[in-house]
Amino acid sequence: MDLKERAKQLKTDIPAVFIALKKRETPLLAKFLAGVTVVYALSPVDLIPDFIPVLGYLDDIILLPFLTALTIKLIPNKVFAECRKESEGLWKNGKPKKWYYAMPNVIIWLLLIFVIVKAIWF
Repeated sequence: MDLKERAKQLKTDIPAVFIALKKRETPLLAKFLAGVTVVYALSPVDLIPDFIPVLGYLDDIILLPFLTALTIKLIPNKVFAECRKESEGLWKNGKPKKWYYAMPNVIIWLLLIFVIVKAIWF
């Protein structure tokens, strides 16, 4: 599978992961990881901002596919196959733009800034 096919598959897998998050048959650990994956995928704010050379894009190239693959492995195959069918065409117009998906990343950055400022000044 080449890079274009993987990117296309990722675009269909993330909505399926979102649907699996709501399924009763999905194990608790998979639901937690699915929540983290979906929030990170939909967040307009990256954990590592894209303006940081190399590292900014590596998180999108490595972290998101890794989280998605790990989540899919934790979801039972039958459940995920159903979720893939349900997710077809879910994101026809691109990814949804919801500002509150950015909150976990914003909170992490604010805590990091707080710790750095506190370490320097106190």
